[in-house]
Amino acid sequence: MPEEDLVELRFRLYDGSDIGPICYSSSSTVAMLKERIISEWPRDKKIIPKLANDVKLISAGKILDNSKTISQCRPSFGELPGGVITMHVVVQPSSAKSKTEKNVDELPKKACSCSIL
Repeated sequence: MPEEDLVELRFRLYDGSDIGPICYSSSSTVAMLKERIISEWPRDKKIIPKLANDVKLISAGKILDNSKTISQCRPSFGELPGGVITMHVVVQPSSAKSKTEKNVDELPKKACSCSIL
């Protein structure tokens, strides 16, 4: 791989700790980055993502799309000659989503008690 084709990335976790820096090919997709993050995730954390969909990557204030490559996201990264790019990792496990979202059937039902005179 040519050296200019490599991008050095660091992933900042919710508690301020990091995964990386690790060099990636600029043709790597965001989904591939997420899979690598899950495999490298420290097991001593309270929250551990299980699926790539449980993880969101944020760079320069933008949530990165799974289908995009690093080179397609590069405008978000800016131009850092030889620097390490830090991305923020947000974890939202799908089980936590289902616990916080209420089903319409679970909401209390109210009966109408209108009187028309």
